[in-house]
Amino acid sequence: MVKNGKCTTKVVVKNGKCTTKVVVKNSNKYYLAYIITVLRRKISDILLEWKNSPRKKSLLVRGARQVGKTFIIEDFAKKNYDNYIYINFELSPRMKKIFEGDLDVDSLVRNLSIRFPTIKFEPGNLLIFLDEIQSCPKARTSLKSFSIDGRFDVIATGSLLGINYKDVPSYPVGYETTVELRSLDFEEFLWAMGVNEEVILYVSDAIHRKKPIDESILEKMEEYYRFYAIVGGMPSVVNRFIETNSFGEVLLAQKEIIAGYLDDISKYAPTSDKSRIKNTFRSIPIQLAKKNKKFSYSLIEGYKPGEGSKTYGSSLSWLYDAGIVSFCYNLQEPSLPLASNIKLDSFKIFMNDPGLLMSIMEKGVDIAFLDGDMKINKGGIVENLTADILLKKNFPLTYFERKGRLEVDFILNLGGIVTALEVKSGNNKLSKSLDAVMSEKYNVERGIKLEITNNYVDEAGVEHYPLFAVAFLF
Repeated sequence: MVKNGKCTTKVVVKNGKCTTKVVVKNSNKYYLAYIITVLRRKISDILLEWKNSPRKKSLLVRGARQVGKTFIIEDFAKKNYDNYIYINFELSPRMKKIFEGDLDVDSLVRNLSIRFPTIKFEPGNLLIFLDEIQSCPKARTSLKSFSIDGRFDVIATGSLLGINYKDVPSYPVGYETTVELRSLDFEEFLWAMGVNEEVILYVSDAIHRKKPIDESILEKMEEYYRFYAIVGGMPSVVNRFIETNSFGEVLLAQKEIIAGYLDDISKYAPTSDKSRIKNTFRSIPIQLAKKNKKFSYSLIEGYKPGEGSKTYGSSLSWLYDAGIVSFCYNLQEPSLPLASNIKLDSFKIFMNDPGLLMSIMEKGVDIAFLDGDMKINKGGIVENLTADILLKKNFPLTYFERKGRLEVDFILNLGGIVTALEVKSGNNKLSKSLDAVMSEKYNVERGIKLEITNNYVDEAGVEHYPLFAVAFLF
């Protein structure tokens, strides 16, 4: 508690979740300043495995703003190291001077020790955390020195935003391990909602064995799926939902993040691209509302006939580099290797967080979806949700479309087996495109349909699962 000018904290553990409360005392009254729930994240296991690796390199954790990079790594540092240095190059730009001279580890330690005199530079028991490293290109170069030296563990975080590539003397290629952190996936969201681990294991097992899920559990999982579509996985938004149980508060938190994205465009994007990037971003809900969701430049505000990738390609790249959107490329043919079959000029784009997408939809879409109207926005929300889950499982996104008559939402490489994945948000059970690609002409080996149903396999061998099942299938 912050009491009489002194700061202490109160930690409460409830239902498996750790909550830190900070209270301010003023005039004999206590005011709740903020509540932080330590959300369980899968990257925590990755960080621990990295720490225990005998020949580890410096670790670079990349991701969009507000996905929880700083909080997770600080929590990890406090739990696993006796000594810990934290430098945020955006909040403390003077710290860049540490890296302006020689970048050998002895010189860096000498400069660090002046600024952090109470820290013991004990090999194997010190973590140096370099936050927002994109603001200090020479610090990025120093990761090579730390990796070669090996005495001290170093984690850096950042994105491509703000990096001037010419300012980086030498990238530490081969001397850093890169991890991508996204917002909470659906399973992490279930943990945050307090869903029992045994229930999650039961659902996962039923999906893998293609056995029906108990109807009461199925109904509850479908409800959480709709919650996830509206709340999404941004940690601050999930926390707000846990604290308030209010979708109105969720929307306010999401709007704050969107405003931050727009501020980043104003701050980091080239002046000539700023308006185009913002207009491209604002076109996403319109792009996903089409029956054919192939990205169309003509739907961008300010578009002029004849403009295309030469005009807007850098805008799309900027949004991708910022971690805001991802591409799903059309394939020449649904055959392996998929990467060599992509058509770079034919693609869909998806928002990297389903809740943020919902927050920029027109008013009432969230209510309709919460009430069970999955086909609203022509199924664009459900398709974006599926893309989000696949990305968080590290699947490259590809689809297959031919002349507007045949389209399969996603094509996946599952252990060398080409798999067609269809997402059905309405009651239409026909899948002409899925049937076509599984014919002898294309010879796709496995077919999966996500729809409003329970688990079963039909006579043609096509696997049917509820929409949320994609989180547990692979």
